[in-house]
Amino acid sequence: MDLRPRLRQSFSGFTKFEVQKMERLLDDYKEQTLEDEFCKKFARLLNRTSGRAGKPAVKWTEVQSWFQENQQRGLCREASFGEAKKLPVAPETLTQNKATENAKMPEGVEDADFSMLEFEARSSKDGAWYDVDTFLSHRFLSSGEAELLLRYVGFGADEDEWVNARDSVRVRSVALEHTECQTVKVGDLVVCFQERQDQARYYDAHVLEIQRRWHDIRGCRCLFLIRYEHDNAEERVRLRRLCRRPTIMAKLK
Repeated sequence: MDLRPRLRQSFSGFTKFEVQKMERLLDDYKEQTLEDEFCKKFARLLNRTSGRAGKPAVKWTEVQSWFQENQQRGLCREASFGEAKKLPVAPETLTQNKATENAKMPEGVEDADFSMLEFEARSSKDGAWYDVDTFLSHRFLSSGEAELLLRYVGFGADEDEWVNARDSVRVRSVALEHTECQTVKVGDLVVCFQERQDQARYYDAHVLEIQRRWHDIRGCRCLFLIRYEHDNAEERVRLRRLCRRPTIMAKLK
């Protein structure tokens, strides 16, 4: 059953959710939002959200232009933050409660600044990874395992789900740019955007083979043979459908 198909919309500027997030950044970081590197990193984050699936990638120059225009207009609206969704933060109890000795922080989170981190979670319903909007609650099972109640980006309360904190929550994967194709090696664990006639989802996969090709005006033309972990199906895909797992999570700056 197709529980959470990726959102598909024609490009018409930034979505309401993206604008809320950018307003928050503009208020918190002010002049820093105009820096090239800041805009490039944030554009990569936007392009990895479910709302951007199947849509043209956001260019970092578009992000920078938005910050410039709204900084000049002074549109850092405090009132809008009360309605905006907060960036996900790791529940305190995962590090403070002694009963959680067996419950680990999501992969790659230790010693990180949570204020700018974003997370993805694997749904037990289809095994796919979705971007986390908000951590709503937590609980501990009789086994000592911790579970998190979360809401996914782009979905309502009816899709809220309890997931295992250790195995099914991690720092969000990062979309690969065409200049990064040489960093992908045979055997690497990647996250692949699987497109089917009735669905489009992100799944873990391993790289089995790489056909290196010359890049052209469209970017990377290499072909990657991958095998999905959830069903062992194999597929040849372009780099634009692959995301890498972050190894070092640093504050966006």
